Parts: sequence; structure tokens; C-alpha cells
Amino acid sequence: MSFRTKLLALFTVTIITAVTLVGWGVSSYTRREFELFARQRSDALVAQFRREYAQRGEEVAHRVQGIADAEATVRMAIDLNRPQADVSQYYNDAHAIAQSQQLDFFDIVADDGTLISSAEWPARFGYKNDWVTAEKDWNSQGAFLSRVDMQDGVDLGVLAVRTVRVGEKHFYLIGGQRLNQDFLATLVLPESMRVVLYRNLEQGFVASELTDQHGQVAQAELFVPLITEVQSSHRELQKTIESGTGRAATSESFNALPLIGRGGDLLGVLLVGSSRQDLIQMLNFIRGLALLVAGGVILAGLVLGWWISARVTRPIEQLARGAREVTAGHWEARVEVHSRDEIGQLAEAFNEMTRQLSEQRERLVQTERVAAWRELARRLAHELKNPLFPLQLTVENLQRAREQTSEQFDEVFFESTATMRAELENLKTIVSRFSDFAKMPAPEFEPVDLNESVRSVVKLFEPQLCAVGRPPITPELYLDEGLVRPQADPVLLRRALENLVLNSLDAMPAGGTLTVRTSQYDGSVCLDVSDTGAGLTPEECARLFTPYYTSKQHGTGLGLAIVQSVVSDHGGKIAVESAPGAGATFRIELPINHPESPNYHPRSVPEDLAVTSAA
Repeated sequence: MSFRTKLLALFTVTIITAVTLVGWGVSSYTRREFELFARQRSDALVAQFRREYAQRGEEVAHRVQGIADAEATVRMAIDLNRPQADVSQYYNDAHAIAQSQQLDFFDIVADDGTLISSAEWPARFGYKNDWVTAEKDWNSQGAFLSRVDMQDGVDLGVLAVRTVRVGEKHFYLIGGQRLNQDFLATLVLPESMRVVLYRNLEQGFVASELTDQHGQVAQAELFVPLITEVQSSHRELQKTIESGTGRAATSESFNALPLIGRGGDLLGVLLVGSSRQDLIQMLNFIRGLALLVAGGVILAGLVLGWWISARVTRPIEQLARGAREVTAGHWEARVEVHSRDEIGQLAEAFNEMTRQLSEQRERLVQTERVAAWRELARRLAHELKNPLFPLQLTVENLQRAREQTSEQFDEVFFESTATMRAELENLKTIVSRFSDFAKMPAPEFEPVDLNESVRSVVKLFEPQLCAVGRPPITPELYLDEGLVRPQADPVLLRRALENLVLNSLDAMPAGGTLTVRTSQYDGSVCLDVSDTGAGLTPEECARLFTPYYTSKQHGTGLGLAIVQSVVSDHGGKIAVESAPGAGATFRIELPINHPESPNYHPRSVPEDLAVTSAA
């Protein structure tokens, strides 16, 4: 991904994130404020219900108290208190009293709990109401919510009980009014709110008991989870109920208020609902507006971001092209940036850098060429000096012998020619070694058994390992028998291995252990050659693979350079680990599969340095 694309993507993501956060913040604030407002309206409606309920209870208690204080009621109590009183003559009195006092329920109960007269169920005459006799001071009690058994079922009412005392006996007057949709109709409901009453008079959920001010509630099954949870917990709950589908879908938030009877049993649930349609419409409007604004801002941001990114990245791309040209060797590369900002300053610095690099490169090339020729001349002079000195002495001996007798000349001649041939052969060997390094052949890749190459090289040096007159060197081989055969040139690889083994032998003049180890990991094969010699300093390790550098008294300094050249031509790596007194370990890592192709070019040596030597 280009820098321009990244910059444009970052600009776009920033805009989208900002618009999303704003939309989310507005939506969250709107939702929170709406829910707070809805909660306040629900609390106000619940408070109104409680006031109406308390007022209804006070009204019922007042009416029942008025009945208890009436002269007719007192005369009835006195009459019923007489021995052998006929209670049947009061059988229909409860119905007449209920109608006159606008009560839905009214019962007259004797001192022992026997029902004397009932307005809601006259046929229960003579039945026992044991619960009414359990309380001794009804006159100080207020109204309460209670189940009322009816002739055709069960009803829910707000009841009050008052007593009329005659002598030692008490007569109980029970009166009340229904708690139903008529009661709900007395409540003043704010817009988009409603009140639903569930009368919990039977086990489980009964849909017909769920009513509002208009009658039975439609889709009563939606309230089943909420009602069931209140029935089990007897606690106030809040839940959102969804109804309908598609565009006709509605959402209401309901507060469920349990209605508890005098005995602590759940007799009803008041549901105060607040429609969430306004909130949903507002949130949909905010989302739509946010999407619209986001789309417009993103479109404008894309155009602006593209323009800005183009202005920012175009000079950077020019700098990148200039850097690639410098990497490819075009030291005279320049970039044309006309801005005066930091990018322009960077371009000027780049142009100045390439100019200085070009000048320094020319100076460096000339300096390196001179240094290389000087080093080559020094090494050649050093290598050729030893065989030339015996040649000079031999020629001088021949000149002196020529002045002697012929018999002496023949003897000296044969000795001198033998010496000259030996020294000339030495010169030939020196020149051949330098030439070999300069003309390293290109590798010819084939599968190579590295373990077998190690064994053959170590066997080749066995005479030197146990040479007479020098401390022995013990070879130790740790070869991975499951080693994969890498693609390599067997001749060049063997030559590099011979140089490493010979280097280790030279590092152990007092004897020691030569360790060769092969292994494989991560698509490469590894060859470790270790000695127990004197080791190397960090400075020596840093210069060890430099051509013509040697830490030995005798040597051309090309042995390890040849090893590095072979490893490099195979696409591998070579490294040394050493410390003074701890020996040295040379590690070669070769890829198992070398990408041999027409584009492969082995490392070459400049023609003007083509005369070199092997270690």
C-alpha cells in the first residue's frame, strides 16, 4: 500500500470516526434525556394512581363509616342482638344499602362471622367470613385491596370494614368498590402513555384479566414475561415491549407496579406504559442525518484528502525515485521540488547529498584503485622475493663456476639448473594461485552430499593430523545423517571446505581437536568447522575475510576470501565466532534450493586486479 493510499485512508477513517462519534453522542444524549423524561412522566402517573387509589379508599371507608353510624344500622344491630332474633328479615338490606351508597360490594356479618346479607352474592347467606373476625379494631383501619368472591366469579375491590358494637357483640359492615377499567378511566393520561391493569385473581396468566380504560388489551401475550416475572418476584420492574413488524412496529417501555393485598398476596399489577415511537423516530432521524452528513463529509473529505495527499506524496515519490536511481548506481540523480517547506528542504538536502556522493565516489574509486594496486604490488613483491633470491644466487654461482675448470662447472651447472627449475616452479605456483582467485568459475549446481564431502576432506588431511614430529590433532565429526542434499557445486564447495580445514590446522600448531558438524534448519544446511587454537580478537574477526589480510607469518591472505567468494556465489552466508584463547568456529549456511537461472551472475573481480593467489 502506497503512502498516498495510507494517508487518504487515514483521512477517511478520521472523518468517519468523527461523524460516528458525533452521531453516537447525540443519539446517546437523546436516548438518555428521553428515558429520563419518560421516567418522570411514569413516576408522575404512578403518583397520580396512588393518589386516586388512596382517595378511592378514603371515600369507601367514609361511606362504610356513614352506614355504621346511621340510626337504621344501630336499630338493626340492636334487633339482631336480641335472643331468637330473625336475621332473615335483613336478607335484602345489603343490596339496598349498596345502591344508596354507590358501593359495588356490601356485606353485613354477624359477631361469629356469619353472613347476614350480601349485595354482590345474596345466596351466600349464612356462610362464614372468618377473616373479618380476626381483626379486633377495624374502625381504625383504612381501606385495603382484596379479592371479592362473586356469584359468577372473582372480582378485585377496594374494601373497608367497620364495626357496630351492641353489648358484647360486634356486627361487621364490609363495603367497597371495584378496581377495574372504570377506575383507570378516572386517571388523566399524558399523550403517548397508557395504564394497564392486570388482576391477579387466578393461577398463572389470564389474558382476559389484562384491561385498560377501554377494556380488554389486545396482544395480551406480549405482557406474559413481564407479568410472570412480577408474580414470582413481587417487585417493581421495567421492561420494553416490542409489537408489530416492519414500519408498523411499535415499542413501549412499561413500569410494572405490584398491587399487594392486606395479607401480603399479589392481587394485581399496574402497568404504566410510555411509547418509544417518538424516541425511535428521533433516533432514526439522527441516524439518517448522520449518514447524510457523513456521506457528504466523506465525499468532500475524499476529494480534499486526495488533493492534500497528492501534494504531500508527490514530492516524496520523486525523492523515492531519486533514491532508487542512486541505489541503481546513478549517482547524478536529482529531484525537482519547487516548494519552500520541509519537503523542499529535504529535496535540496537530497540533491546536495547525491552531488557529494558522486564526488566522493570518484575520489573513493581512485583511492581504492591506487590502494589495490599498491597492495597487489606489495603482495606480489613479498611472494616473488623468496624465489627470486635463490635464482640470483644460482646465477652468480654459475658465473663463478664458469671461471673455474669445466669439471667444476658441470657439477655446479647441474645443481644450479635443478635449483632454478624448483624456484621457477614455485613462481609458477604463486602466479597460478593469484590467477585462480581472479578466475573463480561460475558454480554448476547439482545435489551434493555434504556429509560425504566432509568425510573425504578430513580423510585427505589425515597425514597432517597425525604427522610425525608435531602434536596430533583429533578430528571429531557430528554429521546429520538425515541432511538434505543442497544444490551446490561439489568442486567449489570441496575447495572451500579444504581451505577451512587447512586454516583450522594452521591455528593449532600445538595440537588440539578439529570439530566438523552438519545440521539443517529453516530451509538451509549448516556446516560448522571448529578448532581449539588460540582464537581471534574482535578486530581480527572483522577483517578475516578481507583479501590479502592474514594473521599468519606465511600466507597470501586469500584462503578465507576464496571461501567467502564460494559461499556468496552459492547464495549463502559465512560467519566466525571466536575469542582469544577459546578457539574459533566458522559457520556456513547454504540454501537447500538455489534459484539457478539465466539472471544468476556470480561475483566477479575487476580486470585490473585479476592477478591473485590462493592460501
